[in-house]
Amino acid sequence: MPELKIAVVPVTPFQQNCSIVWDETTKRGAVIDPGGDLPRILAALEELEVTAEKIVLTHGHVDHAAGAAELAKTLNVPIEGPHEADRFLLDDLPAAGQRTGIPGTAFTPDRWLVEGDSVDIGGIVFDVLHVPGHTPGHVVFVNRDNAFAIVGDTLFQRSVGRTDFPYGDSDLLIAGIKGKLLPLGDEVTILPGHGSASTIGAERAANPFLR
Repeated sequence: MPELKIAVVPVTPFQQNCSIVWDETTKRGAVIDPGGDLPRILAALEELEVTAEKIVLTHGHVDHAAGAAELAKTLNVPIEGPHEADRFLLDDLPAAGQRTGIPGTAFTPDRWLVEGDSVDIGGIVFDVLHVPGHTPGHVVFVNRDNAFAIVGDTLFQRSVGRTDFPYGDSDLLIAGIKGKLLPLGDEVTILPGHGSASTIGAERAANPFLR
């Protein structure tokens, strides 16, 4: 059986939780949301002795996606995700990079993701949930065998994702969290795009945005 391992590499001035996910048995894995600081990500892969076979994206914001194209070229691997509704954000990465100081390259993923898809990371299967609101194309990755979810900027410890963008929708985000994430079960550990990990149970009980 594959043995799921996760390492978090904080990147960009936004301290975004870029994560390396892999199977400890085979050392095959993926890089999720490489927003920047690629030398740090590459050094972590080398230290962990992990072979990244793909890059996976939760959504198109610059701090999550700006380094994806360059890293994919360096590693010669495909990019999977997010949902195609975030295409406009990926197209805008160079301009977003100028605004934020995070160099970004526009690109089209090798595979757009939709609700019901699955992503294979080193033989470990993650189900794809489409949870818009923070961005229109935001997706979440759930590995049910290990009760673990990578939730990007949807749900945080005691908070939720920003929706004060022209394309943001707070009602849609909260509906997605309540309708798709909370039903995963209280035991599920969530790794958000920023800050500390939490559990569905802890957020159900104490997250003020979900009351």
